[in-house]
Amino acid sequence: MHTDRAGGSEPSRAGAAPDTLDVDRSDPEYRAWLKEAVRRVKADANRSADTHLLHFPLPDSWEIDLYLKDESTHPTGSLKHRLARSLFLYGLCNGWIRPGRPVIEASSGSTAVSEAYFAALVGVPFIAVMPRTTSPEKTRLIEFHGGRCHSVDDPRTVYEVSARLAAETGGHYMDQFTYAERATDWRGNNNIAQSIYQQLERERYPEPAWIVATAGTGGTSATIARYVRYMQYDTRVCVPDPENSCFFDGWVSGDPGAVSDCGSRIEGIGRPRMEPSFLACAVDRMMKVPDAASIAAVRALEQAMGRRAGGSTGTGLWSALRIVAEMLSEGRTGSVVTLMCDPGDRYLDKYYSDAWLADQGLDIRPHAAAISTFLTTGGWAA
Repeated sequence: MHTDRAGGSEPSRAGAAPDTLDVDRSDPEYRAWLKEAVRRVKADANRSADTHLLHFPLPDSWEIDLYLKDESTHPTGSLKHRLARSLFLYGLCNGWIRPGRPVIEASSGSTAVSEAYFAALVGVPFIAVMPRTTSPEKTRLIEFHGGRCHSVDDPRTVYEVSARLAAETGGHYMDQFTYAERATDWRGNNNIAQSIYQQLERERYPEPAWIVATAGTGGTSATIARYVRYMQYDTRVCVPDPENSCFFDGWVSGDPGAVSDCGSRIEGIGRPRMEPSFLACAVDRMMKVPDAASIAAVRALEQAMGRRAGGSTGTGLWSALRIVAEMLSEGRTGSVVTLMCDPGDRYLDKYYSDAWLADQGLDIRPHAAAISTFLTTGGWAA
């Protein structure tokens, strides 16, 4: 029932630079540049410590543990640092990223921040094609790392605009939405799934009942789901989906052509089309999460742990709490893991702004009350 759309073939994808603009890939000067670029990207990984696995406070008597994998501690401050590193290595080793030619990416912000960082690291220009509603802090960070922002009014046009810019400049359209699931080594190599299981080794429930991973490209959920199956774990993977995203509808209906007519308010997750990297067949469960619930959850996170996070973290946390509530009501014990995708300081004018909530017509009070009641009584009233 649940199917996914196959991605296009690499050599003929839209936006690839014409062959007449290609450098001679056997040229010693190019090969020397390539070796140095790969060394720099791999050195970044070698310098970076693993991210923390934080314990969310729940009553010990429940015998259920909830964790957040804190991806905000990466050098560029988000889960997308892992993806950007993998995409750059993939593009470099495939011969797609070349000296002096720009890398172009369609992004809602965080991937572009991380890719701008790696573009600067290897010495190539970077252009981010983003919705005009992207948070100003993300724009600032992209420019801080030397990237240039190209804003579009309709989020659904980021793909075609990115491909056009790549064709016009002779650059490389990175296309995270196609290549996220294939650029990452899902069998291990310290990917996010392997890291989670290693960090759980000494916990009382080392094999989680559920891992909750929101989807933008779908690359993270694909990596986790593949690793779970490869290692023969019994863990299930849940993907929560925000409003104005088609992933949930496409998963339920099995329609790879499902679309949404507008963009997600929760930056970084949810898409207007079924992306090639979203592997619906690998997902055990999906939840549709109201945007107000996502924002209530990140504010509850701040109250419980003193940590601010972005809205996508709230989408995952809301779903993880629902799963914990189900386990509790059924008398089951175990652990649940979700992700802290990026820091909340990128969204102070959005998810932490009551004025923005009012402007969007979002009332988080019922959802905040549901979370508070659950954490106090164990009963889920939402």
